Amino acid sequence: MQKVHQLQRLLCLSQADENDDLLPVGWRDEYEVTFVRNPVKILSLLQEQAFDGVFVCANSFRDVVGLGELLRDSQILKNLPDAVALLDREQKIVWWNERLLAWTDKKELRGQPFMDCFPDTPLKSFDDDPIHTAAMIGRQSTTRMKGRNGQVYDLIVSPVLGRNGLTDQLIVVLRDMTKDELLSQKMNAIHAAGVELANLTPEEIFQWDFKQRIEVLKANIQHYTQQVMKYDYFEIRLIDNKTNELKVLLSVGINSERAQQPLFVSTSGQGVTGYVAATGKGHLCNNTAEDHLYLDGLIGAGSCLVVPLIVHEHVIGTLNVESPATNAFTESDKQFLEIYSYYIANSLNTFELLAAEGANAAQQHIQAIHKAVALPIDEILNEAHWVLEKFSHDPEVESRLRAILQKTREVKRVIHKANETVVADAAIPDSLQTPIHPTLVGKRMLVVDHDTATRDEAHQLLEPYGLIVETAHTGCEALTMMRNMDRENPYDCILSEERLQDMDACELLKAMQGIFGVSSPPLVLMKRAGFYDPVHVMSRAREAGLRKDARIVKPLRLEQAVAMVERMIDENGPQDMCS
Repeated sequence: MQKVHQLQRLLCLSQADENDDLLPVGWRDEYEVTFVRNPVKILSLLQEQAFDGVFVCANSFRDVVGLGELLRDSQILKNLPDAVALLDREQKIVWWNERLLAWTDKKELRGQPFMDCFPDTPLKSFDDDPIHTAAMIGRQSTTRMKGRNGQVYDLIVSPVLGRNGLTDQLIVVLRDMTKDELLSQKMNAIHAAGVELANLTPEEIFQWDFKQRIEVLKANIQHYTQQVMKYDYFEIRLIDNKTNELKVLLSVGINSERAQQPLFVSTSGQGVTGYVAATGKGHLCNNTAEDHLYLDGLIGAGSCLVVPLIVHEHVIGTLNVESPATNAFTESDKQFLEIYSYYIANSLNTFELLAAEGANAAQQHIQAIHKAVALPIDEILNEAHWVLEKFSHDPEVESRLRAILQKTREVKRVIHKANETVVADAAIPDSLQTPIHPTLVGKRMLVVDHDTATRDEAHQLLEPYGLIVETAHTGCEALTMMRNMDRENPYDCILSEERLQDMDACELLKAMQGIFGVSSPPLVLMKRAGFYDPVHVMSRAREAGLRKDARIVKPLRLEQAVAMVERMIDENGPQDMCS
């Protein structure tokens, strides 16, 4: 039997009729030729039928190159993760890739309007027909679509313009944005939760103290961590800047004994929590059994995720979430938790600022009261001591005067105690608190100077450090107060102007030694810068026993005054004399 010769199939792109003699001589005997006029039609035929080659009868080399690029691009588009279709002038599908076919659940797409392939996918756009819009305006348009099973797509329509400037074809890309949409929704939910964490009404801010606000914040954190973040086992610890300990603010689902275990800021030996607090970097533990940093928290925990709480680049604590399963968290979870922790940290900071603002206002009121009454109370003490010395022979008068002195000093203690209470209750950030000087707390100092401004400065500068300051105008007033002071609460330091109105500091020092003997409180002298001392008070005072360098310059400067008084009070050994 004679074998039948199988002709090869050829696609021919030509604007002429198929009867024209366009092919080389003898080709019609060798090939089965299919003529087409539109390059897009070639794509459509190549997709549904098998051809051995494409022959182009073009007017220019540019047309040949254009078709080659189109064929090359079609091969690339077939394997894209996006669904792609090419539409003709009637906006019907002439070419598509496999992704589009899979998403439509259809067997045939050729000749169908693109949107008819998605009957259950309503558009979420003001534009009911984005494909028609792109064809009419001649430029790309984008809209978002929602699928019947909750999928979310972006529809991108790009017109291909012909030489006449009108749309010849349309390239349609359908991109799956479901994952991005879910991430966006979670971000929005985290943002909304973060805003609500510290959302208090003006009435609540006014009525509640710091501790009540923190309890509300803790309740909000627990609610949103469980409802939005979907975590049931978590713990928040805050750094105590004095001890570097990570103290538990909130613990949910964590082993109660483990939650009470002291943890400190350290890169080793303090678990993942201590490590994160020390480094300021989040840590993802996929398997607690294999992570050397992990310390037991949740009973049977398989994995954990810890991120720092940061305010203005400063770590203030940690947020730890745990799960019974291994590999329960991803890098994406870590990123979301870091964003959520930002809101928690800033909510805590907001509450601290509110507390600090309230405490500052209260302190200002207390300080204003103190400033108004400090010097008048000193005047009462001066006068009462003078009367006491004049009538000390009368026991009843002496008893009443000492009662007046005690009550007067009690007024000062009440004002000072009120200021301490405001600071303690408000939980003011460490950076805003007055540094503690244990040597000065509760100590009594007498300031002697005829200058009202200097006496007032002593009250304002030194009393915030816990010193109890009393003042006198002259040396005689000071000596009277020393002679009649409460023996159980003597003065711990005397601060005096070098030259008083009635005596100089050397005379004052010798009189003090006559009253107290070797147990005389230390004396510090004040002198205005550049003031010439013609009678050499300082030298004579040193010869009389004044401690070395017991001298400061007026007007008083905070650091100098605090350091000098603290040193004088703290020196319990033999006095350093200068002859």
